[in-house]
Amino acid sequence: MSAFIITRIQVGDYDAWRPMFDKDGPRAREKATAQRVFRGADDSNHVFIFLEFASEEDAQESKRRLVDAGTLDRFEDKDGPTVVREASPKTKFP
Repeated sequence: MSAFIITRIQVGDYDAWRPMFDKDGPRAREKATAQRVFRGADDSNHVFIFLEFASEEDAQESKRRLVDAGTLDRFEDKDGPTVVREASPKTKFP
């Protein structure tokens, strides 16, 4: 079953932030099967990152890498990284 990481960050300066994101220093996106980066319509420095993984284990590993590297520590206004699974009426979680 696929799993996802959703992260919200107020980056302050998108043009300065994006090259650092693209480098992927902690290799958090190494196993991602898809990625999307969204910018707020009212504030283009308000960024939402959506990563998809083939398994929850891959998503948890990615989250661990981000947390251990301290990648998000420099941002005061943030939520995540949060590992999620898609909810549907047929989905049963432990």
